Amino acid sequence: MDDENELIAQRREKLEKLRAKGVEPFGAAFETSGDIAAVREKFKEGETLRAAGRITAHRDMGKSHFVDLRDATGRIQIYVHAKEVGVEVVDLFQLLDLGDFIGVEGECFLTKTGEPTLKVRKLEVLSKSLRPLPEKWHGLQDVETRYRQRYLDLVTSEQSREVFAKRIAILRETRRFFEERGFLEVETPILQTVAGGAAAQPFQTRHKALGLDLYLRIAPELYLKRLLVGGFNKVFELNRNFRNEGISRRHNPEFTMLEAYWAYADFEKMADLVEELICHLGQTVCGSLQIEHRDAEGKVTRTIDLKRPWRRARYVDLVRDAAGKDWFELTSEQRRERAKELDVEILPQLADFEVTQHVFEKLIEEKTFDPLFVTHCPKELVPLAKQNREDESLVDVFELIINGVEIAPGYTELNDPDVQRRRLLEQAGEETQKIDEEFLLALEHGMPPAGGFGLGIDRLAMLLTGAESIRDVILFPLLKPRRG
Repeated sequence: MDDENELIAQRREKLEKLRAKGVEPFGAAFETSGDIAAVREKFKEGETLRAAGRITAHRDMGKSHFVDLRDATGRIQIYVHAKEVGVEVVDLFQLLDLGDFIGVEGECFLTKTGEPTLKVRKLEVLSKSLRPLPEKWHGLQDVETRYRQRYLDLVTSEQSREVFAKRIAILRETRRFFEERGFLEVETPILQTVAGGAAAQPFQTRHKALGLDLYLRIAPELYLKRLLVGGFNKVFELNRNFRNEGISRRHNPEFTMLEAYWAYADFEKMADLVEELICHLGQTVCGSLQIEHRDAEGKVTRTIDLKRPWRRARYVDLVRDAAGKDWFELTSEQRRERAKELDVEILPQLADFEVTQHVFEKLIEEKTFDPLFVTHCPKELVPLAKQNREDESLVDVFELIINGVEIAPGYTELNDPDVQRRRLLEQAGEETQKIDEEFLLALEHGMPPAGGFGLGIDRLAMLLTGAESIRDVILFPLLKPRRG
């Protein structure tokens, strides 16, 4: 800490010396020829270009200096010589540090080693960095610091920059995918009077002017279905959801979801659509349908194969294969005993269908890495889906599992308002105030048959980037306040 304080003191001393020379250390706007990647693309010997960025390397040769400038798009070398800019500008480099921002105008030339370089004619100091950047550009080693000070992680880690570039590309390509297929991108309320569309604990707030309790949404589903009632046949929303629940490597209280609804479709069409979307993203964002996951040392630990067609299997068949052919013929108590034999922990308060679901999650979901559509689930698990016509205990749904987690549920949507009311009442139990009467009112005006699905963007980003924690794909994940 003493060394860091000394470095900060030295930088502040240089700050004052710059001002004493009449140089503003936090400069004004600077017109460039584009970001550094664009400058490299435009590079042509003899051309004059303008670039700006952080100083990331500095080789002092007395009257001349070779300096690397970097931004999020790349790096370019600049060459500063007293003959071109004058001794005073060269002397400025005694007051500059790694991490400072400068802007330059210069002539393009190639060094003897073939390195594209700008021979500087004009130079401006744009921002003085008062704290040293970590690890001399080798990246942050402390994981919590990477999350808490993401800006330093992005500055020092090319790998982190690549992860978030892919996440940005995922969102961009997702929008393009749906728009090309005639879907309309819509926005629905984040503040809601009833937190519906999923079974989750919401965050609560209060609107003072209306004297109204409100909730941050846990899902946009009930509003998107209102749009089907209103005649929008294909809609999607890339939305932020909030759930006041635990944090883990696969859960963050604030997360991004894609939800899409398609009138006159069903869960099988939606499964086809999800499969097509993720394969499109794999190919366009990653350049391959073989997605490698690596450990901290860079060794490949798993390769996920997205090649189509993806496997589809019924929920009950998968459970029987994992827990015994007679699983559904057992009594409730016998199922608990069998679960214990299978090393699946079952809490006493769990309902019988939840016992089966725990077995499914531990023995099937967590061990499935290549894509699997699990279809025809028990109706208790999915109160917003349409019942199967051949077996009333099941609903027409899929749960897409990849990389050991559910990444996308999809349904043939329930559009019978009376059945929907009964299902929501069963889910709410004594808490009937959780029933969204406005949604039920909309259904009573008539909603067409439809298919819908939700896709977790954060988990999808983990899949396509090989990240092992959701915090690695969220720019600013929620963390406990820093101590001290």
